[in-house]
Amino acid sequence: VQLQAFGGGLVQAGGSLRLSCAASGPTFRSYNMAWFRQAPGKEREYVAVIRYNGYTYYTESVKGRFTISRDNAKNTVDLRMNTLRPEDTAVYYCAADRNGILSTITLAATYDYWGQGTQVTVSS
Repeated sequence: VQLQAFGGGLVQAGGSLRLSCAASGPTFRSYNMAWFRQAPGKEREYVAVIRYNGYTYYTESVKGRFTISRDNAKNTVDLRMNTLRPEDTAVYYCAADRNGILSTITLAATYDYWGQGTQVTVSS
């Protein structure tokens, strides 16, 4: 699976952005898809996951503000980000995993495939 992320940019606090990740391969629908982010000097952290069955999970700090969705017909996964905060500034990565169990889906090590990352900068 090859992943390519799009949609980052510069936005003011309170604004919105939509990130998209395009995946190659005929078995996209069987993958768990995730967005992670990494701020300077910090470890990569999980943001949101949408499993192959459509169930979604979010890290606490983005609940109610971010929405992850997937389109299996188009092989894409989106992350809609509203009410952005300066602390959301990071490089955002999409990731894919086929075999992860529920207890491991928030761990970066679970994911076998990664996109190249897209920068999101939120100004105060």
